[in-house]
Amino acid sequence: MFTHNPFAALGDFWSPLVMQLYIVLMIVLVAAGTLFDIVHKGSARYFLDNWRRSKSRAQQVSGGELLSIAVKTGLVDVLASGEFCNARRRVAHLLTMYGFLLYVISTAVMVFSYSTASIWPQLWWLGGLMILVGGYWFWFFIRADVAAEGNSPFRVMHADLFILSLLASVTLGLIWAYLQTRASAGANVFFGLYVIATTVLFGSVPWSKFAHMFFKPAAAFEKRLSYANGTRSNLPGPADRPEQFGSARTSPRHY
Repeated sequence: MFTHNPFAALGDFWSPLVMQLYIVLMIVLVAAGTLFDIVHKGSARYFLDNWRRSKSRAQQVSGGELLSIAVKTGLVDVLASGEFCNARRRVAHLLTMYGFLLYVISTAVMVFSYSTASIWPQLWWLGGLMILVGGYWFWFFIRADVAAEGNSPFRVMHADLFILSLLASVTLGLIWAYLQTRASAGANVFFGLYVIATTVLFGSVPWSKFAHMFFKPAAAFEKRLSYANGTRSNLPGPADRPEQFGSARTSPRHY
């Protein structure tokens, strides 16, 4: 099961070109949705205007320091999700992020090359399972409105579109792949649901948090740069005696 390319069997029903065109269409939807999100929400304009306002008050930052800031942003904020102070939240985010990368890359390789190498199906399953562990862990136990506010984990809001469509897509995809290896008649039904959920995931970029993965590196770099040049994003400096959260009897619940 873990060494079988689930997309290879689809060639018995239609041309591989169909799935390849579908992958290309999803990429186009993500790119178009991200551009729409930038224009609609004014994200690029906000960062540009903020940079222009702070430039006149900023201290000079050398090229070497800029390179150091870029490296720290990539290693700490992007690759290690250093912005999360809560260890559980960071682990869940890293599982989901790296699982998503493995899942998407291995899907593209298996669809476009129909490779018989067992490593890609294994990476596909590994990535999918990492997403499910990190995603469901976050949804049921780590979300701020569940862990800190006591709301029901089944309470759904508009902001949950990304995580729910991601979990639905991956869950249905893994079920479909399992049923296909068992030659189950229900495999086609789950494949249809898998395609629908995946289309919602990549087609709902303007209305979900999908695009934030492209904004966060730029925002993290801008934040580090603002601390280096003294502007601090127009925020006051740290207090002499910062507020302490939690106590000896209760654990901190802030994020």
